[in-house]
Amino acid sequence: MGRDAILDALENLTAEELKKFKMKLLSVPLREGYGRIPRGTLLPMDAIDLTDKLVSFYLEAYAMELTMTVLREMGMQELAKQLQTVIQKDSKAVAAATSAPPQRAAGAAHFVDRHRQALIARVTDIDGVLDALYGCVLTEDQYQAVRAETTNPNKMRKLFSFSPAWDLTCKDLLLKVLKERLPYLVADLEQS
Repeated sequence: MGRDAILDALENLTAEELKKFKMKLLSVPLREGYGRIPRGTLLPMDAIDLTDKLVSFYLEAYAMELTMTVLREMGMQELAKQLQTVIQKDSKAVAAATSAPPQRAAGAAHFVDRHRQALIARVTDIDGVLDALYGCVLTEDQYQAVRAETTNPNKMRKLFSFSPAWDLTCKDLLLKVLKERLPYLVADLEQS
């Protein structure tokens, strides 16, 4: 979701604005512990390559924040505001990823959180999962909102959009359902 939001913002820039964005990116203050994308690598990139580089170099949460900062410095307030909206939707997940101590984020993260991306891409029996979660984890409105999505990955993304409000019991229930319905997928992810 963050990658898409960054790409949308960058694709809305003119060629001249994209060039200005890259120049500002070379000078904007960075968080401690982060380096700069080398100038020679950065300058020839188009919006798609730049999005991929930002996400791989800074990870999704900080890449969104950095993109928003650069857009604001360029005076592109509307684009920055659109990106801010996406960040606010993911604020709990972003806050957990950026404020938790690194050892806690890596070591204590729940299976569901650690393997979010793979689960979005690989869960095939989403309707069965939803039926099992209905009533104990998902409300009627949440259940219907997930069912309304047209593809399995979109359904999983919608399901995960509710996860910041879940406690450990809810995540454990999701894992239990996944183990029952997709045991080979869970086993594969546990080994990775």
